[in-house]
Amino acid sequence: MAEFVLGSVQLGLPYGAANRTGKPSREAAVALVRRALACGIRTIDTARAYGDAEERVGEALSNEHAFVVTKLSPLSDVGDDAGIAVAAAEASVAQSRAALRMERLDCLLLHRAVHRTQFGGAIWQRLLALRDAGTIGRLGVSVQSTAEAADALTCPDVRHIQMPFNLLDWRWREAGIADALAKRPDVTVHVRSVFLQGLLAAGDPAVWPVISGVDPVAVLADIDRLVRELGRDSAADLCLAYARGQAFIAGVVIGLETEAQLDENLTLMRNPPLTPAECRFVEDCLPRCPEQLLNPALWPKK
Repeated sequence: MAEFVLGSVQLGLPYGAANRTGKPSREAAVALVRRALACGIRTIDTARAYGDAEERVGEALSNEHAFVVTKLSPLSDVGDDAGIAVAAAEASVAQSRAALRMERLDCLLLHRAVHRTQFGGAIWQRLLALRDAGTIGRLGVSVQSTAEAADALTCPDVRHIQMPFNLLDWRWREAGIADALAKRPDVTVHVRSVFLQGLLAAGDPAVWPVISGVDPVAVLADIDRLVRELGRDSAADLCLAYARGQAFIAGVVIGLETEAQLDENLTLMRNPPLTPAECRFVEDCLPRCPEQLLNPALWPKK
């Protein structure tokens, strides 16, 4: 079954449409990571772009061990100069190593999939050289779309993919990405946003973005009905069980701000995943939502 991967974006930024507690203090964040490790979590997801999340994770791991997946800087300010971009990528790797207090990064993902081929592949080639030198263990890509996932899977050096996924998200199924992943057993897949930034689990239609063709009240009612019919504990339980019921998913990234959320999700992860038949039942019962809802980057600004 897919493992619980501790997401750290909320530890470094006030993140999430349903986040009511905000960014925790440094002490609370470090304590949360250490408690997660004590409870058996062994993989942590972070990124240069997550505020000071890497620094907080690094402090928490000062006397602990975990497999850390981090992401290259988005390189938003490098312009069109390949030399500047490669130097910025090298700096990002060095900054991650320092913040995480790690000589060797376990796994580094491109935060922007385009950086694998941009500048004639110069950034990716430099990362490959750092991998071959032992500075990076495994390389991969954080993708936003099915096209990015399909492209990443054509590269034999991509060994890890992170993608958004939830029980409303039909895109990966229809684009054949799950089938393509079955042909790449060397690729580890982690999924994020299984609660769609909290919308699916919060049960509050007021926090949903206003998107044409989407009725939050109706969608949440459908989810509640599925919770009852499938005998699940809650909407959050259903969301996690559906993701963990996908054969291609090795880990589910769950972001947290509080120890109470950690306890709740640890409990839910002990429940059985949905069976393949139950997953198909969920897919048949839920509406086909527009891609604008499925990709938070496309949500209208409030």
